[in-house]
Amino acid sequence: MTESTRLPELVHENIQAIIALHAEEERSLPLAQRAIERMTTWIGRPRILFALAPALIIWAAYNSFAHSLGGPTFDPPPFFMLQGIVGVYAALMTTIILITQNRQGGYAQRNAHLDLQVNILAEQRTAKIVALLEELRRDLPNVRNRVDPVADALQHALHPHDISSALVEHQTLAAKGGG
Repeated sequence: MTESTRLPELVHENIQAIIALHAEEERSLPLAQRAIERMTTWIGRPRILFALAPALIIWAAYNSFAHSLGGPTFDPPPFFMLQGIVGVYAALMTTIILITQNRQGGYAQRNAHLDLQVNILAEQRTAKIVALLEELRRDLPNVRNRVDPVADALQHALHPHDISSALVEHQTLAAKGGG
């Protein structure tokens, strides 16, 4: 039995839902964005570095030795043509990578928002379950009624704004050396 077959069916359904969401995101990309992301993937591979570095070394070595021996050079030191080519290449690569990162950042932000929504819903459900259990405990005649301050606190769903405010307050105190 594989690890995958031991998982509940709900886990497999969730995995498929996430894959479908990702596939839909990719399908909705404009053609230009998909082309840019393919270029980013292509230039981000080690083989590009392993091809680019030797090409630059060969360029500089040939032009240096040919220049020092008085032979023909197409870009004598200080290699102005090479500097121009590298500068244009760097500008293009930077732009391509930033375009990809901007899109992926938006995707990550949407995923973080989805995570936050699911976590808030889970918090609300958990608070409701605790409240129902406490109500059941109070209603059962054979269970001793007692005050449980933790259960009382957990019955109430937390509000994201309150948590955010508390976080900022604690970070401010910590930054001032008070926490």
